Amino acid sequence: AIPVAPQVPLVLVVDDSITVRRVTQRLLQREGYRVALASDGLNALEKLAADELPSVVLSDIEMPRMDGFDLARNIRSDARLKSLPIIMITSRMAQKHRDHALELGVNHYLGKPFPEEELLSLVRRYAQSEAVVEG
Repeated sequence: AIPVAPQVPLVLVVDDSITVRRVTQRLLQREGYRVALASDGLNALEKLAADELPSVVLSDIEMPRMDGFDLARNIRSDARLKSLPIIMITSRMAQKHRDHALELGVNHYLGKPFPEEELLSLVRRYAQSEAVVEG
């Protein structure tokens, strides 16, 4: 049998700022990930409904149409998506926002500008844990 190459992990980046999307996409692609982009929560849900599931979702909080909190709520209430890791990246660093995110089931909460190494090690951890499950 031909050994199946492990699937390159897909990361979904959700942010209404095109600059943030581009910077994050470049950072992740440089590390060898595939990246899907969404401009807000609704756009992200459309992608999650249609495409393959990513290894991890990186989401901003403040976005038009549907914010990061509502996106997290939607993901956690969907049987197909509910175990999807979510990392929030936001300039809102107040404890109440952090607590609210964790209540909704967000896995990690990073401030903006995010520390690249910290983000990459989190993404790596989720991409690997998924690979283990699939194997």
